[in-house]
Amino acid sequence: MATDFKSIPIIDISLLLAKCDDPKMGEDPGVCRVVKQLDQACREAGFFYVVIFMHKGHGIPESLVNEVKRITHEFFDLTYEEKLKIKLTPAAGYRGYQRIGENVTKGIPDTHEAIDCYKEIKQEMYGSLGKPMEGCNQWPLNPPNFKSLMEEYISLCTDLSRNIMRGIALALGGSPYEFEGERAGDPFWVSRMIGYPGVSIANGQAQPENDIGCGAHTDYGLLTLVNQDDDITALQVRNLSGEWISAPPIPGTFVCNIGDMLKLFSNGLYESTLHRVINNSPKYRVCIAYFYETNFDAAVEPLDICVRRTGGTAKFCRAVYGQHLVSKVTTNFVTP
Repeated sequence: MATDFKSIPIIDISLLLAKCDDPKMGEDPGVCRVVKQLDQACREAGFFYVVIFMHKGHGIPESLVNEVKRITHEFFDLTYEEKLKIKLTPAAGYRGYQRIGENVTKGIPDTHEAIDCYKEIKQEMYGSLGKPMEGCNQWPLNPPNFKSLMEEYISLCTDLSRNIMRGIALALGGSPYEFEGERAGDPFWVSRMIGYPGVSIANGQAQPENDIGCGAHTDYGLLTLVNQDDDITALQVRNLSGEWISAPPIPGTFVCNIGDMLKLFSNGLYESTLHRVINNSPKYRVCIAYFYETNFDAAVEPLDICVRRTGGTAKFCRAVYGQHLVSKVTTNFVTP
């Protein structure tokens, strides 16, 4: 369970990534050290930084990590009319651009704009379960290389997340492959390119209409990778005392946090921690959030190994990931 942490731990996962394809990776001393750190971070905070540029094999070039932020800034700098060409609607499978105030957290409009995209679901792929999410992603034509750049980035984030989850599986006491096969062998993913306006300045005083860029929430799936602008601190994580702990950007890292489905799999050993975004800077802030999920139709329930570690009783009922996602997505947006 989460404790009263005061800062977000930093974990160098290079030793884990170096052995991620070895079935006996759990026997490696270096991997064991990383696994221990992951376990402590997931139990105590639910958040951690991963150092991603220490190991050349992680598969995400630093240039690409920076370029996706630059091109996202470029898109949000376009006119409102241009951005509306890919407007998010239910008919589009909740994919596309949403203006400031259209994303709602617990009934309150958020002060951010975004492009939302999901792993594409073909018609009748999951029957009625997947119907609301069917469709193709709406990518802007301007900037012209936006689609190709983001698809490359998302593919690499998927690979990186799978490898981090192998470490988390070991941390829970299972095999490296607990979260593959029927659980997450064909992982669904969500990606949001988010822009948070800076506070306006009038007569030397900050005048925010609403300072909550994104209200307090937990994430839906297994693992989130956050790629945020390097010069603005806005992400905050809440500890058990109710204190909001800042997660400032650290160049060369992703902020990672665990989601509702991993909390359920772990039978509460790991917490999906509340977090929010408040941009008090006068500068516009960009964040690319990648969400690694279970299989869309996965039935998620506490792992036997986790039930044994928590007293022998399952604390959560079975949940179908796709139902959980759809229940959130269909209530999170104002689409006039």
